[in-house]
Amino acid sequence: MIIIPAIDLKEGKCVRLEQGLMDRDTVYSNSPAAQALDWEAKGAELLHIVDLDGAFAGTPRNRSAIEAIVAVLKIPTQLGGGIRDLATIEAYLGLGIGRVIIGTAAQRNPELVKEACQKFPGRIVVGIDAKNGMVAVQGWAEVTGVTAVELAKKFEGFGVAAIIYTDISRDGMMQGPNVEATKTLAEAISIPVIASGGLSTLKDIENLMAVESSGVSGAITGKAIYSGAIDLAEAIAMTKRGKSC
Repeated sequence: MIIIPAIDLKEGKCVRLEQGLMDRDTVYSNSPAAQALDWEAKGAELLHIVDLDGAFAGTPRNRSAIEAIVAVLKIPTQLGGGIRDLATIEAYLGLGIGRVIIGTAAQRNPELVKEACQKFPGRIVVGIDAKNGMVAVQGWAEVTGVTAVELAKKFEGFGVAAIIYTDISRDGMMQGPNVEATKTLAEAISIPVIASGGLSTLKDIENLMAVESSGVSGAITGKAIYSGAIDLAEAIAMTKRGKSC
């Protein structure tokens, strides 16, 4: 299992939200590229980027900040937020993004995911965000009547590289990830699952490592590493020790 630091972009700045609410944000850096370099220096193997403005608007909004991040990093990146069509996917991959994350569009148009996987094999990730087990879209502003497991099963056989599962109620709240729901989702599908939302201690990482055999391949962390609750280098070292056991 790998630990993936997150950079969430709002108006060109590196921020964290509480429960996905745009008016409950904390600015952690005015230079996302510098922050990305810091996470890379601490041993990150992959960087998770979210265009928050794009997620709400439905179109990319932080291209200059994204370009700056990609320009300075040696490690691969994955990016989500406002990605609704093949043209946007192609543009981001051409920019140097390693993998793109389809969220709202995946729920509304699964065929887009299938087509994208065929055109860009190994480079498409699906983001499933849930509140009380139900999928939420449009920057988490709209809760649907579809469960996370039901939606994830639609992508079996498409060639999706991973599914990022976020429990909205825990995101940015430092209350620990929803390990049980993440495990349940991972066991229901053959696609690797990346946990997101609520990571707050090294114990949380241990709990996720304990269900790695269920198909949990990684964990995204944001607020915990910005606040110092988790030392990124220490967390990465712990997962590597786990792999060697």
